[in-house]
Amino acid sequence: MIIQALSFYLFAFVAVAAAVMVISARNPVHSVLFLILAFFNAAGLFVLIGAEFIAMILVVVYVGAVAVLFLFVVMMLDISFAELRQGFLQYLPIGGLVGVVLLAELMMIGGTWIFAPAASTVKANPTPAIDKTTNTEAIGNILYTDYIYLFQGAGLVLLVAMVGAIVLTLRARPGVRKQKISDQINRRPEDAIEVKKVQSGSGI
Repeated sequence: MIIQALSFYLFAFVAVAAAVMVISARNPVHSVLFLILAFFNAAGLFVLIGAEFIAMILVVVYVGAVAVLFLFVVMMLDISFAELRQGFLQYLPIGGLVGVVLLAELMMIGGTWIFAPAASTVKANPTPAIDKTTNTEAIGNILYTDYIYLFQGAGLVLLVAMVGAIVLTLRARPGVRKQKISDQINRRPEDAIEVKKVQSGSGI
């Protein structure tokens, strides 16, 4: 219990601190990195309460999406990496401290199975659910039975948002040429190439 309590307070403190740094950091790249750190610590909190499936979904989906967001931020904001590298040595102790904290958290997660008094029981039955169902099965039963209409509503909202984004970006604007696949496929060499006979020495 002591190790679980210490792990909870460590994950919670780092998650809250990272969330504060997300909104207080001036550099958008730093904000995204702190957001990734907050997601990892939130996943650690889910692991502590026995929701391993939700923790993995959080890491796979949100951290993967944040990596894509990081890529778009770098591409769109024209960030000068030369200026960022100038302060590398200045922020090296902070980065090393964050790395040590992450390493300590990973060691605590791995050491819980060894030093915890009820590690063997938890390892034999990692999901303490009713009727001996797995974590994923329990979430699926609740999501697709009790909350099926809300789940479908969320899907419709995302569909409307996707259609709206497509409509806004594909509107007709003067001076913008669009690619027409049908015209390219139906294009003949006679329409694109003009053969001219040039007399020798006369030029074009």
